[in-house]
Amino acid sequence: MTNVLTFGTFDVFHIGHVNMLVRAADLGDHLTVGVSSDALNFSKKQRYPVYREEHRMAIVKSLACVDEVFVEESLELKGEYIKKFNADVLVMGDDWAGKFDHYRELCEVVYLPRTAEVSTTDIIQSIKEQLD
Repeated sequence: MTNVLTFGTFDVFHIGHVNMLVRAADLGDHLTVGVSSDALNFSKKQRYPVYREEHRMAIVKSLACVDEVFVEESLELKGEYIKKFNADVLVMGDDWAGKFDHYRELCEVVYLPRTAEVSTTDIIQSIKEQLD
């Protein structure tokens, strides 16, 4: 059995998220997804997600391609998460290309291309502009 592990905030869920998770699931038999905690998202982006972490986790868990979800508390714990979930493959978006190569000693690392013309940041910005 091939265990695949990926991570994300998954805020304002959109087709890019679906594409990423489906492609990640296709790389193995069991897909585990780490959903960034609200606190981790604030530390990365200086803003909290639109949706609370338990809601984002429920959305991700509801997808047929996802087998398991957990709260990602820290970017620095990725190696521990790889070990804990016995990951054979770590999947990240290609905007992170090269940044997780040091985990190749623990598992295969795959960077998948993002879906063109869709991003949570752009969606949030567009909504803000429409409200102004």
